[in-house]
Order: sequence, then structure tokens, then C-alpha cells
Amino acid sequence: MEKNSVQAEVASYTGKLFRDNFGKGPSSVYVSIEHPFITIYLSDFLAPMERVLVGQKNYMKVEETRDLLMQELIPEIKATLRVTADIHVENIYYDWSLKNRSGIIVGVVKEESEAEELLSLADYSNKAKVHDEIVKVSKQAEKVPEQVDSLFLNPRTLVVDRKGILVRIEKELISSGFSEQLRLSKRQLEKRLLDSSVFEKILDTPVQDIFVDWDFSLDKSYIIFILKPNKK
Repeated sequence: MEKNSVQAEVASYTGKLFRDNFGKGPSSVYVSIEHPFITIYLSDFLAPMERVLVGQKNYMKVEETRDLLMQELIPEIKATLRVTADIHVENIYYDWSLKNRSGIIVGVVKEESEAEELLSLADYSNKAKVHDEIVKVSKQAEKVPEQVDSLFLNPRTLVVDRKGILVRIEKELISSGFSEQLRLSKRQLEKRLLDSSVFEKILDTPVQDIFVDWDFSLDKSYIIFILKPNKK
């Protein structure tokens, strides 16, 4: 099956899956497949009940509920990608921008070999400056990462991979069963520190969304920048 057909099929499936489970699906689903990554970007996605909670600025309650539901959906997403698109996803990451009513799902086919090699070999304008800013933010939030890599999956999607970022107290919280509370808190903190205006200057392109998620067991994180088309 051609890549465009696969992307269209995955987009259709994702829209239905979220509509069936959240009561309202995204108005648009954009799928990008660039081995070993698949990204699924959801726009205009906020269920009626969630809209009430967001109106009350109760963001963490919405995110906590979505996290619980996503844990149920991830095995189904993996199985469907395997059967319909022959994509064998090893890990899935996700995050939401409730204010923008958007979200991202990132599937990684091979976490420790192909993904790392592709990230390290990829090059683009001002890559070093992007990494410097990521290191600065990471240092403020936890510690300087042991490794930072990044690449553009397409002109509008920049993926940043950080490894070795957890500090000892975070590892202790994870081992004590507080992973969800830590994830919710780190989301809020890091997304406050990831200043879109700084990255807009570095990349010379408007930033539409910034997403971040972690794999605590691997001590790594992905940051996803969704860029607006530059009209210059």
C-alpha cells in the first residue's frame, strides 16, 4: 500500500477511535510516516465535558482522565498499525495542548537503533541553537540531558529526543508509584519553560504547538514542535 493511502487510513481510524472513546473526535487528523517514526496530529479536539473543565482552568483533571483512557487505547493503536499498515510500533508517546484543542501521538518503531541513528545524522539550519535552548530548559526543569538529538520529519514537524534527564528524586517518585503525578507536573513545568517565541526566532518560523512526553523506564523524552507554514 502506498504511503499516502496508509496515512489516510491511519487518520480515518484515529478519528473514529477518538470519537468512539471520547464522545467527540478531532475535526482533522494529520498523519506523517517517516521511518522509524509515525506522528498523528489532532486538531480541534475537545469533548463537551472537557470544554467545561478547561473553562474552569481545570487542565490537570482533563489530562489525568485522558492519560487513563490512553493507557487503554495504546495497545489497540499498536495492534491496528501492525495489521493495517504493517507498522510495528515499539513505543507510543502523546501529549495535548488543551488551550489549542490539539494533540499529538508519536509512534517509534525502533527506539534504540534506527531512531537514534536517524536523529544523529539529520541536519538542518540552526540545529545547534535548538539543542542549546533545549539543554537550557532541561537544566532549569531537571538537569542537563546526557544526549540531545533532533530532526524534521516533515517541514512542519520537528522531533527532539533527550536522554538521561531524570534526577534522583524523580526516579525515587517513579519507583514509589507516583509516575502519573510526576508526568502531570513535568508537563506543566516544561511547557511553561519551552518558550515558543525563542524557538520561532531560532527556526525563523511561527510555532503552532509544542508537545512533550517521557518514557520514565528508558529515561528519555520527546519534544515535538508543530510549525506553521512560513508565509515569507
